[in-house]
Amino acid sequence: MNEPFKIDMYFTIKYYAKKHSKTITRRAKYDENCKTWTSKKGDNCLCYYDVDAPTTNKYRTAVNYEVLA
Repeated sequence: MNEPFKIDMYFTIKYYAKKHSKTITRRAKYDENCKTWTSKKGDNCLCYYDVDAPTTNKYRTAVNYEVLA
């Protein structure tokens, strides 16, 4: 699946999380609060809404991500 993302689009995202030292796969949603950008290091970044997160703040940031579906 390729970008650009559309508002209210659901997808599965996969990326390596340095914080947890492992690859993470999550169900995600792209909404009006989400964005994509390139970091100063040249990494592709995505702020997304984590559909299954058990917390009140469900927004996450993925770096060098892969969109699966």
